[in-house]
Amino acid sequence: MTSEAPPLGTNDPDPIARGLDAFLDAHLEELITFRRHLHAHPERSRKEFETTASVVERLQVAGLDARVLASGTGALCDLGGAIDGPTVALRADLDALGMADTKDVPYRSVVPGVAHACGHDVHTTVVLGSGLALAHLFATDALPGTVRLVFQPAEEAVPGGALDVIADGGIDGVDWMFGVHCDPKLDVGRVGVRAGAITAAADLVTIRLRGPGGHTARPQLTADLVDVAARVVTVLPGALRERAAPLGALNLVFGAIHAGDAANVIPALAELRGTVRSPDRAAWDQAPAFLEEIIESIATPRGAMFEIGYSRGAPPVDNDAAATAIFAAAATDVLGPSKVVETPQSQGGDDFSWYLEHVAGTYARLGVHDPESDRGRLDLHSSDFDIDERAIAVGIRVLVTAAVRALRPAPGPA
Repeated sequence: MTSEAPPLGTNDPDPIARGLDAFLDAHLEELITFRRHLHAHPERSRKEFETTASVVERLQVAGLDARVLASGTGALCDLGGAIDGPTVALRADLDALGMADTKDVPYRSVVPGVAHACGHDVHTTVVLGSGLALAHLFATDALPGTVRLVFQPAEEAVPGGALDVIADGGIDGVDWMFGVHCDPKLDVGRVGVRAGAITAAADLVTIRLRGPGGHTARPQLTADLVDVAARVVTVLPGALRERAAPLGALNLVFGAIHAGDAANVIPALAELRGTVRSPDRAAWDQAPAFLEEIIESIATPRGAMFEIGYSRGAPPVDNDAAATAIFAAAATDVLGPSKVVETPQSQGGDDFSWYLEHVAGTYARLGVHDPESDRGRLDLHSSDFDIDERAIAVGIRVLVTAAVRALRPAPGPA
């Protein structure tokens, strides 16, 4: 977890790599300090005011113009543009999770019940560092085109702050888009790539069952909501999987259930909350209709009324093959072919998918695990999640190289 460890990813001797070497020699310690400040001062979705201000201020110090989104948090910053060419966007997410930070480190969260346990502080620092490095390259290397830095709010919210960015014109004119997400299952110095779906859709569902209530001595005279709720919990997930099977997978898991407070009273209200996840867009599209159809078959014959609160998350992140090839080639330039691996599709969700409905892009996994650590491979959203900070330099090198490759595509055969 220290910045004194030797740098990783210096295989490419070209001028871009040498420029990155010089930039990181001058600024890596500052960027690590910046990440630690964000980590200690996390902010929830749509409350990222100080985080946004910190990013904007650092960009302004470098002489760059940043625009805060109309929603009040998040920012956009364009680099280059003096020479005609494509526009490449690099995306970071700013928000933190509502959970405790239990690490014993100097940069532990000072905000009770809020923590950067998903690595968004790292993503923000990597994109900020990439932008600062690219600004130097634009000034010295006559790069064509434009790079847009996208600092997005509310990735952890449903359906996601990516929609705020899109509504604010944040990807207008963008030709390619790249992003990375921390992966504690990968060692630092490794990157995971995948063409096609790399995440799943993740929706929130609340099911409310209603009935007249009654006495547990006479359940036959009322709608026994505890029984109905139990049937929903045990029957609905399997029935939903079966119903969706021709289109793909739908996985419903309940995380909360409440019905009644007294042992001898049949309640008039039961509430169940869970998530619906799908790696397949076609199945995800039909999930609300399938859910209503099956719940009706369970609840109505037993005299219970129901209502469904269905909050759409984001569809699966479906990486563009050409963008993935550009990114993988850049990562190979930086790290070598043995360090770039195909990553499996995750059941987690990410609203990067909304961008890919409009722009060719790819989302990749950034290894953040210290292989010399005696700690286990902590998962994302763990209360003591942390990273090997050498991953910051790796992420900057790979994102900058990917951006340059997209700006200056290799010539085709004569």
